[in-house]
Amino acid sequence: MVAAFERPETMSAVVCHGPENYKLETLPVPAVEDGQLLIRVEAVGVCASDLKCYHGAAKFWGDENRPAWAQEGVTPGHELVGTIVEATDAALAHHGVKVGERIACEQIVPCGECRYCQRGQYWMCGPHDMFGFRNYNGAMAEYMLVPIKARVHRVSADLPPAHAAFAEPLACSLHAVERAGITFDDVVVVAGCGPIGLGMVAGAKAKNPMTVIALDMSDHKLDLARKCGADITINISREDAVEKIKELTDGYGADVYIEGTGHPSAVKQGLNLLRKLGTYVEYSVFGSDVTVDWSIISDDKELNVLGAHLGPHCWPAAIKMIESGILPLDEICTDQFPLEKFQEALDKVADSSGESVKVSILPN
Repeated sequence: MVAAFERPETMSAVVCHGPENYKLETLPVPAVEDGQLLIRVEAVGVCASDLKCYHGAAKFWGDENRPAWAQEGVTPGHELVGTIVEATDAALAHHGVKVGERIACEQIVPCGECRYCQRGQYWMCGPHDMFGFRNYNGAMAEYMLVPIKARVHRVSADLPPAHAAFAEPLACSLHAVERAGITFDDVVVVAGCGPIGLGMVAGAKAKNPMTVIALDMSDHKLDLARKCGADITINISREDAVEKIKELTDGYGADVYIEGTGHPSAVKQGLNLLRKLGTYVEYSVFGSDVTVDWSIISDDKELNVLGAHLGPHCWPAAIKMIESGILPLDEICTDQFPLEKFQEALDKVADSSGESVKVSILPN
């Protein structure tokens, strides 16, 4: 066992007791067992999926027999960064890390045994255990255990904690961009300029297509999209995005549409603004069912419709992008709260009327 701190007996942690019933509690600091790391949590981002889970509206597990919220008794929080303070030798060797180093963890804890894991498709793991949602406590706590099955990445200690924790949403954004198969002559449209959408804009720009277009209803977020690489921005509260994009493409429509809003209207918008044989990538978690005219996808346009889930294989690129300083993270990471104000953090994410973009909790 290797340790770099004087272990306290207790810690503060948020615990899920059901929809809209999260409580800050005093719990024992978890004991480190074979194959585990203990991290002192520096920052945890609050995601729209956290909010949907909090309200019991997110159908995360794809199974009607499972609850539509985080498992009761679990500490939420999956966009995390922390410093290793205690670990077994086996855990350090397995992850290739040292006590005292800062790490981020992928949100899924793959089983390693199911068909998907055996084929290297770990992000589609059958049991689909995830930090903060199912079977593994997340980072809305002062300390958190990292099991040997977790996927760990080193992050520079020079970054502000909230910036370092942005690696998780950015990796997700980059995976959605990878799914799109963007080429040099593409017109790419990103719907939504929240944390995920801004990462999609930056990722799409890095692919060097002909044009990157960002859509949102907030001028402030559209300004941020320009700083992340958008060539053109459209405020859909004032302009018809479908009409405008067809004007920009000689009437054909965009080549690629990446949806990052989670709003049902954005689905129809994307299908209508794409050209024939275009590509639609859906990333969002929806709080309700979405109905569209499937004949647009088939008979009318023969579209490629793809899903995107988590951020597999994109973490090194996301961390490199954050460490490079290319993103305006001081303007993206707008709000940080102490752990005891976790409810204010959730409420801030729910409030779409302000200029907040990325909300984080700093437990320590």
